Amino acid sequence: MILDRRNFLRTLAAAGAAMALPPFPGAKQPAPGSFDFVFFTDTHIQPELDAAHGCDMCFRKIASANPEFAIMGGDHVYDAMGVNGARAGMVYDLYKRTEQLLGMPLHHAIGNHDVFGVLTKSGVPPADPAYGKKMYQDRMGQTFYSFDYKGYHFVVLDSIQPTEDRLWEARVDEAQLHWLRDDLKRLPARAPVIAAIHCPLVTAFATYAQVVTEGRKYNTMTVSNAAEVLEVFEDANVLAVLQGHTHINEVVAYKNTQYITSGAVCGNWWHGPRMGTPEGFTLVSLREGKISTRYETYGFRSVDPRERL
Repeated sequence: MILDRRNFLRTLAAAGAAMALPPFPGAKQPAPGSFDFVFFTDTHIQPELDAAHGCDMCFRKIASANPEFAIMGGDHVYDAMGVNGARAGMVYDLYKRTEQLLGMPLHHAIGNHDVFGVLTKSGVPPADPAYGKKMYQDRMGQTFYSFDYKGYHFVVLDSIQPTEDRLWEARVDEAQLHWLRDDLKRLPARAPVIAAIHCPLVTAFATYAQVVTEGRKYNTMTVSNAAEVLEVFEDANVLAVLQGHTHINEVVAYKNTQYITSGAVCGNWWHGPRMGTPEGFTLVSLREGKISTRYETYGFRSVDPRERL
């Protein structure tokens, strides 16, 4: 009996050690599965302009589509960047309450309006414990990370970099690029990758829309070092990059990758459609390593319809 118990304990320890070991080189990657998820972006939630009701309508329609999870592409609130702590905390609380309607796993990307107190007009000192990205991190989580789901690798990037002169630039910083290289190198060959980011990496926006750049010190429309990010993507099987920020629904194909910019939940900042793109979200369908998308609207009607430049 003692010998049997020793053999049992020895076998149990060996099994535990085997479970702790990383997969051996050449271990088979699970085949990419088939499922739907939702990418929604730019809610810009606020108590004004019936925005909370609009988010309520949108989130109920997303939930009715029964996706397996959702990715939020940034600009959750309007605004945290140029306001005091009371206002920023209030709109973040409003977003978190409304988000509960989704009732599904959620992943978040940071947007420029989610960064607290960076603009001098906010009156917030840099010494404030919630300054910059800290408020977002405390309430929403990490600003860049990756996760795996049913044979696909998802990468969420941070394109918002506050500057020392209390402005911001659309950029993926060096520390993040280093992390991204290491993260993608660990993947098996041809593993399908989907990235999400707030400011677009690749877009045709400037060819059909007026981009206001005069007097701006930094690029705040597209990722200023996009070429460096695309270089990191070169050796990976990146199916798509999901993007926000412009509030326009657009797909650009470049080197076997789809750069999918989703229209905004808030449309034209809750003033109606944005340059013909109505308020909505993107339903993403993955089928055995292939991707397709469909833009969905949800019937919101602005209480103050007008174009915002």
